[in-house]
Amino acid sequence: MDINKLPIKNLQHKTGRSTALMLVVLLLSVSMLSGSLIVGSLQSGLNSLETRLGADIIVVPDEAKSKKDLESILLDGVPGYFYMDKEYLDEIAEREGVKKISAQYYLASTKAGCCTMPVQIIGFDPETDFTVTPWITKSYGKELRLYDVVAGYNINKAVGGQVTFFGKDCTIVAKLDRTGTELDNAVYANFDTTKALIEASKENSFSFFSNHNPDEIISSILIDVEDGYSIDEVVGDINIHIKGVEATATKSMLSGVSDSLSGVARIIKLLVGAVWLLVLIILLVVFSSMINERKKEFAVLRVAGMSRAMLAKVILMESALVSLIGGITGCAFSLIMIYPFSTMIENELGMPFLTPSVSRAAVLTAVTLFLTVLAGASASSYAAVKLSKVDTGLILKEGN
Repeated sequence: MDINKLPIKNLQHKTGRSTALMLVVLLLSVSMLSGSLIVGSLQSGLNSLETRLGADIIVVPDEAKSKKDLESILLDGVPGYFYMDKEYLDEIAEREGVKKISAQYYLASTKAGCCTMPVQIIGFDPETDFTVTPWITKSYGKELRLYDVVAGYNINKAVGGQVTFFGKDCTIVAKLDRTGTELDNAVYANFDTTKALIEASKENSFSFFSNHNPDEIISSILIDVEDGYSIDEVVGDINIHIKGVEATATKSMLSGVSDSLSGVARIIKLLVGAVWLLVLIILLVVFSSMINERKKEFAVLRVAGMSRAMLAKVILMESALVSLIGGITGCAFSLIMIYPFSTMIENELGMPFLTPSVSRAAVLTAVTLFLTVLAGASASSYAAVKLSKVDTGLILKEGN
């Protein structure tokens, strides 16, 4: 008797029971892998946002209502703008603890006919920038020329395509990698391009800059703090000694997002744990019921010469096959559910969401399959132990 073929024949003979078991295991694998992918994507998104912001401190004018407007632009993706005198840049650069300093412009395009789309345009100074340039260099190693722009991942235009802002045609020379944040919806340009677009907005009768000279204003100042200095101390020093601006540590900007992420992750982990416990109980009950229903079948096999160890092996192989097929199906369903719809999930959650790399997803899938098969084997092991105590002769006499 080839016991290696027997488990397959048993599963084929009872397709209804086999399918039901596979569906239970599928639920187990979906809950684990989907939960792991979502929690991992949220954490990756937050890490990506921290890295993309790149600065220890961001300084904005008081009129930006402290950090609220800045969060709307960088975290919520709401196009906006605010400006302050460029002289603040030199004043802040002289403060103790400031290692690197660079300025940015924020310019919001509109839905009007002069613009292809309403997006946030972020202007940076290539000579001093230490936050945007490292990301752009990965996609575009050349120097940005006048009216060259780098588009965020979600901008629906290909490299080489044209976008129009305030009547000026700009060329997308590169697209940035996905961050899973609202920065994926922004467009980046050097100061020359940004200033030219500001002048163009004036020509198109937009009043954003009617009282501003582009050469004399900036939107924000990004600071990298010197080693050995406390970020909070430098923030306090700027806020105390320099009037008209508000300095904010980038980590404090992200604290709300981090707290929300922790709350969502905690709920997901609890749900995954509850599903695991429920499915393990179901598997235990199902395998125990299966033993009672198949006692006569197992007794006949024992009479035919199959040892208890061989019978236990058949049961374990059946559970392993069911768990493997159900696990593979569940993992495939999870991957199809998460990756193609990651943008929609990000929008629904309202938090940074960056799906793991292929290698990371492969590891999570392998771990899920291993634990799923282990769960099925554990439940069937209990049934196998229970079966080993069955009196074969008594079962056959009872006619069960």
